[in-house]
Amino acid sequence: MVIKLVVGEYTQNVVSAYAGLDEEVKQHFWEGLDEIVRQVPPAEKLFIGGDFNGHIGASAGGYGEVHGGFGFGERNGGGTSLLDFANAFGLVIANSCFPKRKEHLVTFQNAVAMTQIDYLLLRKCDSELCKDYKVISSETLTTQHRLLVLDIGIRIERRKRIARRKPRIRWGDLTKDKAQELECPLSAMGDWRCSGDANTMWSVTADCIRESAREVLGVSTGVFGGHKGDWWWNKVVQGKVEAKKAAYLKLVGSISEEERRVCMERYKVARKEAKLVVTEAKNAAYSRMYE
Repeated sequence: MVIKLVVGEYTQNVVSAYAGLDEEVKQHFWEGLDEIVRQVPPAEKLFIGGDFNGHIGASAGGYGEVHGGFGFGERNGGGTSLLDFANAFGLVIANSCFPKRKEHLVTFQNAVAMTQIDYLLLRKCDSELCKDYKVISSETLTTQHRLLVLDIGIRIERRKRIARRKPRIRWGDLTKDKAQELECPLSAMGDWRCSGDANTMWSVTADCIRESAREVLGVSTGVFGGHKGDWWWNKVVQGKVEAKKAAYLKLVGSISEEERRVCMERYKVARKEAKLVVTEAKNAAYSRMYE
């Protein structure tokens, strides 16, 4: 059985295998497993687990590239076939790469014998993903077979969202001289084309206005200015702002509670009046500009 899993950018192929006992059956098994492994692309992850009915032995014994040196028992023909298969496809036997106690190496136990015949394999290049393995002796998958668990660590990187917003235009920073200069290209645009829906018409016109403003102001970011518009230098606005500053300085310099209370009330009134005058001046400036 083969299961293909996609986790983040990783594609994992999980193969469940059973070699069988009869020699003829085993021959067909190795041929079929050979074909399955060849179909897995090198860029994808491969994990093979199952009952191979073979003993790889306690030591590597000439198979150091695929045998981690922590096995169990004596090697037999079935174990040699598994090691040859792993060596041919660049695989490593994961549950031979970690030192474990004897009871954590045994995967099959009956009244007669304790053996290791269940194995987990993965590619050598992915061996760093294997964090640990363990045999859970209290759990059985089938009669006399113990549960074999492989811990795999796959790091999934979060994709950063790319904000695709059009740059804002700070119309309040547009000076009178620049506004007059901007009037020429905007006037040359002529009337709007009455075709399509309102959103499309406004989008096209807004793009034209934005490009013209960029050319006039000599900026590429779409954010205008570095100074305030003409409305800021209005005498009424300047007077209210200065009154608010003076009220704030008196509030900061107040000593007694009564003086502080009176200064706080005066500051609130001055702040409200300044905010109101600034809003009116800005609205008036915007109205003239849009006209």
